Amino acid sequence: MKTKIISFLAIVLLSGTMAFGQGTGTTGMRFGILGGVNMQNLNGTDSNGDKLENNLLIGFHAGVNVLIPIAPEFYFQPGLLFSTKGAKNEDVVLGTTLTTTTNLSYIELPLNFVYRGALGNGFVLVGFGPYAGYAIGGKVKIEGGSVAVENDIEFKNVVETSDDLLVPYYKAFDAGANVFAGYEMAAGLFFQLNAQLGLIKINPEDKRIIDDQTSVKNTGFGLSLGYRF
Repeated sequence: MKTKIISFLAIVLLSGTMAFGQGTGTTGMRFGILGGVNMQNLNGTDSNGDKLENNLLIGFHAGVNVLIPIAPEFYFQPGLLFSTKGAKNEDVVLGTTLTTTTNLSYIELPLNFVYRGALGNGFVLVGFGPYAGYAIGGKVKIEGGSVAVENDIEFKNVVETSDDLLVPYYKAFDAGANVFAGYEMAAGLFFQLNAQLGLIKINPEDKRIIDDQTSVKNTGFGLSLGYRF
């Protein structure tokens, strides 16, 4: 299943590239590779409707994208990324501090529109657009004192009353919005500041909880460094 999803995203990326390239009649496409650091969080509410008090989790992203001209100084930029997300939470239970770390790994397809205008010897970059992501793995680790327990995340849309109480559950699909700003040097090296806002809940419907008010969404920002050729 994971292989099929990754293949599908790659086909969408290539199809979008060909379609836009043919539609604009230009040959100015430029490919890029990039990677960098993520500072992610899981925001929203718990099952009682109380605000989640999570801390940022540091992760990373890496991938490729392509700049496709659509108008002078304006581009369509599809990409394909591997990105890690999640959050940390600390809570005191019976005098012991429990640290819960949630790690999620995604394959993401950002579809950004970019302004790339000349500035100095390079170009200023400003972009925005939607993204879609599919989780391919994850773990939840709980540490307290000298004890640590780690469980694999199971991805499903509905948690049944008979499902294991010790297994953490999330939805695999995620979607939201990107925005970024940066600078590209004449030699092709570029850097950018990124922000991302998840727009759909990644927690499944949980039939084990009456009047469940849980709402969990990915949010975060980061820094990318890349090279365009």
